[in-house]
Amino acid sequence: MFESLQDRLGSILNGLTGRGALSEADVSAALREVRRALLEADVALDVVRSFTEKVREKAVGAEIVKSIKPGQMVVKIVHDELIAMLGSEGVTIDLNAAAPVVIMMVGLQGSGKTTTTGKIAKRLTARDKKNVLMASLDTRRPAAQEQLRQLGVQTGVDTLPVIAGQSPTDIAARAVQAAKLGGHDIVILDTAGRTHIDEPLMIEMAEIKRKSNPHEILLVADALTGQDAVNLARNFDERVGITGLVLTRMDGDGRGGAALSMRAVTGKPIKLIGVGEKMDELEEFHPRRVADRILGMGDIVSLVEKAAENIDAEKAAAMAAKMAKGKFDLNDLADQLQQMQKMGGMGGIMGLMPGMAGMKDKMSAAGLDDSLFKRQLAIISSMTGAERANPDILKHSRKKRIASGSGTDASDINKLLKMHRQMADMMKMMGGKGKGGMMKQMMGLAGKMGLGGLSGGMPDLSKMDPKQLEALQKQAEAAGLGKPGGGLPGLGGGLPGLGGGFPGLPGLPKKK
Repeated sequence: MFESLQDRLGSILNGLTGRGALSEADVSAALREVRRALLEADVALDVVRSFTEKVREKAVGAEIVKSIKPGQMVVKIVHDELIAMLGSEGVTIDLNAAAPVVIMMVGLQGSGKTTTTGKIAKRLTARDKKNVLMASLDTRRPAAQEQLRQLGVQTGVDTLPVIAGQSPTDIAARAVQAAKLGGHDIVILDTAGRTHIDEPLMIEMAEIKRKSNPHEILLVADALTGQDAVNLARNFDERVGITGLVLTRMDGDGRGGAALSMRAVTGKPIKLIGVGEKMDELEEFHPRRVADRILGMGDIVSLVEKAAENIDAEKAAAMAAKMAKGKFDLNDLADQLQQMQKMGGMGGIMGLMPGMAGMKDKMSAAGLDDSLFKRQLAIISSMTGAERANPDILKHSRKKRIASGSGTDASDINKLLKMHRQMADMMKMMGGKGKGGMMKQMMGLAGKMGLGGLSGGMPDLSKMDPKQLEALQKQAEAAGLGKPGGGLPGLGGGLPGLGGGFPGLPGLPKKK
C-alpha cells in the first residue's frame, strides 16, 4: 500500500541525512518534494498543507541548527509528524460497556462490510474469548443475509436467524434482544450500504442507531478509493456519528492517501485494517509502526508478532534441539520455507526488517521472490523420505525423476542442494563450541528480549501493554535488530549467508 510513498520519501530524506549542515533553503526544497510525494499519494490537500507547515516550523528552529546531525533531526521531525497525522496511539475496539455491547458496521456497498463483520467476530471470539452474535440488516442486496450466515458457519460464530419481511430497524431490535436472552457479550450489526451516499440511507442508519444504541459505530471504507473515502468518512460522521474506521484492502496497490488523510480529517481513529481475503487477515492499526514502515525504518515488533502467531512452539523446540546437534535435513528446510510463507513471504518479512525495505526490488530483479520458495517446496515434495533425510544419495537418475515430478530442472535441484548444504554448515556453527555456539547466543538474546528462548515459544504480545512493546523494540534495537543495516544477531548484519540473500541463494548485485 505505501511502497511508492516509501520510495519517494526515502530518497528525499536520504538526500538530507548525507549532508553535514542544512540551510533553510535545503529544508524548503526537501519539503517541496515531500509535499509533492504526499499529494501524489492522494493525501488530502489541507492535510498535506498542515503537515508540511508543522514540519517546516520545527525544522528551521534553533534545535536543528545546533544538532550534530541536522539531516537526521529533520527525518525525526517528519517521522513524529507522520505519527501525529495517523494518530499518536493505536486505538482498539472499545468493549467497556454493559453486555451485550452493540457494534454497528456502516459504509457503502462493496467496501467489504459483511466480510469485515465476520473477521471482527472471529477475532473477538478467538483472541478475546467473547461470545458474539452477528446480524445482517441488509434486506436489499440479494443473499446478503445468507452470506453472513455462511461466514458464521465458517468462523463458528452465532448468527441471527433470518425472518423474511422484517425491516432493518426491527432486525436490529430483535438482534439486541436475542443477544440479551442468549447470553452473548457482543452483537455486531451488519447494515445495508448503497453505491453512493443518499438521504434514505442516512435516515435508515440514524433509525437503526436510535433503536440499537450502539457502543461502537465503525465505518468500513475501501483504502483503494483514495480521496472519496475521506469525503465518505466526513459525511457519515456528520450524519450518523462514527467512533472509528476500518480500512479494507490495505494489501492492495493503492497509494495510501486515504489511510493518511482519514484520521486527520475526521479526528476518528483507524482501529483495524484488512490485509487480505482470509478471515484471519485483519490487523490492529498502529500509527508508529506504519510511520516506521513508510520511512523505511522497519517494524520489528510486528515481525515478532507475526512470528508469535505463526511459529509452532513444539516445532521450534524440536528444531532448536536439532540445531544444537548441528543436524539439518531437507524436511527441516521445507519447514523453514513454509514458516516464511506464513509470515508473508520474502517481501513481507523484508518490508518489516529495518533497513531492508529497499532490498526488495533488488531481490526481485535477481529472481529471489516467493515463487522461488514454491519451486523449492515442489522439489522437496517430489523426493522420497530417504532422499529428504539424506540428500547425499541424490545422483543423476534420482535428480532426473525429481525434476520431472516437480516441473523443474537439474539446475534448480542443484541450487536447492547448495542452499541446504550452506544452511547445514551454518547449523553446525550455531551448535558448535566457541562462545557456547551461535545458537546458544541467539537463545540467550531471545531470553533477554522476553521471548523465553526458542524452546519456550513466543510471548503473547496481545497481552503486552504499549510500554512493554516499546521496551521490546528498544531491546531489539540494542541487539542490532532494530536499526538500518542491523541483522539477526551474530549473523554478520544480515540474514544468514546473505551479503544480500537468504542462505545459498545467489548474492545480490553489489553497488558499483
